Amino acid sequence: MSKIGLFFGTDTGTTRLLGKKIAKKLGEDLVDKPLNINRASLDDLLSYQVLILGTATYGEGDLPGMENNVKAGSWAEFVPQLEGVDLTGKTIALYGVGNQEKYGTRYVNGMAKLYNIFKDKGANIVGSWSTDGYTFTASEAVIDGKFVGLALDNKSQKLNTDARIDGWVEMVKPELVAAL
Repeated sequence: MSKIGLFFGTDTGTTRLLGKKIAKKLGEDLVDKPLNINRASLDDLLSYQVLILGTATYGEGDLPGMENNVKAGSWAEFVPQLEGVDLTGKTIALYGVGNQEKYGTRYVNGMAKLYNIFKDKGANIVGSWSTDGYTFTASEAVIDGKFVGLALDNKSQKLNTDARIDGWVEMVKPELVAAL
């Protein structure tokens, strides 16, 4: 059986840490070792039929990248490689990291950016998540009353992180496995 590819964009390491928790919960027999998008090639990403993509939100709701002082680069530098790429048939689950108290008017907007990019390229996005229990003011990542993926706040709601990962993984795992 092929595996799920898990790619993340990070600067401080939080998105990496949470990606590793998600991968561990799904199991190493199902998910390859999580990889920072700044170390991945387009071929690396395209080699997977099923993907989990994670990102933090930087600046005014942007993807992490050098323009937002992510020195090694990140999603902002990777995304241009996707120009002209058709992702029809790929299944993607998303997770986003942010601080809903400090940045409550743009909470996990980076995840919304990934959603729009990959959806526009034909990917099937799975794993929408309830907004219940969150305290943000606004988020582009909420569509039809739900987040487009797992929203994590490891700052102001850190105590909820493990339970949210557990619940999301349990919910999304059957869809991911079926897409392999």
